[in-house]
Amino acid sequence: MLTKLPKWVEYGAFTLAFIAGIVNAIGLLGFEHQAISHLSGSVTLLGIKLMSSTSAALLLMSIILSFMLGSALSGFLLTGGSLKLGRHYDTLLFIEGLLLLLSTYLLSRAHVYGITLASAACGLQNALATNYSGAVVRTTHLTGIFTDLGLMIGKALKGEPFDTRKGVIFILIIAGFLLGGVCGFMLYEHLALLALTVPAGACFILSLTYRVYRIRAL
Repeated sequence: MLTKLPKWVEYGAFTLAFIAGIVNAIGLLGFEHQAISHLSGSVTLLGIKLMSSTSAALLLMSIILSFMLGSALSGFLLTGGSLKLGRHYDTLLFIEGLLLLLSTYLLSRAHVYGITLASAACGLQNALATNYSGAVVRTTHLTGIFTDLGLMIGKALKGEPFDTRKGVIFILIIAGFLLGGVCGFMLYEHLALLALTVPAGACFILSLTYRVYRIRAL
């Protein structure tokens, strides 16, 4: 259950959702409404573009595959499926920051496939927090969060106990993603695609913070 998760998970979940919200907002504003942090819309668009534009379909396939490869990298570097202090999340967060910086570099030079690196960064992040005692924490999209929250409310209405800790974590993820969208809009207005350097920097700071916390705690 999420009630067994360590306290630092709340802060991490909010911050990661905030980062994903910024990245996704920049994608939506800068790439003809192309989402980066989740794939449902991209797969639908791929089905449409397969019938109308080969070049657009290839780009969408690259975005989808890059997201999966980013998740694969997390799976390769992390052992076990639980959230646990001591795992090398700092390494993966550093890699995520590098991917976002490289994406910024390529996109600022009109290399449209630079967006695939941002997608890989989101896939890597989404796979950071996986299963823990049957609970699932995702930070780059909200469909599952809203579904689980709705289920919890429905069960509470018929008298079943409401998992407050789980609800708080879900609300923090939603709030972080929403605030990230607001900040992403403001950043894009001033920096255009260079706005991706901000979530990249946030990843580096979060990586360093976790590294220091892990060393002190262990």
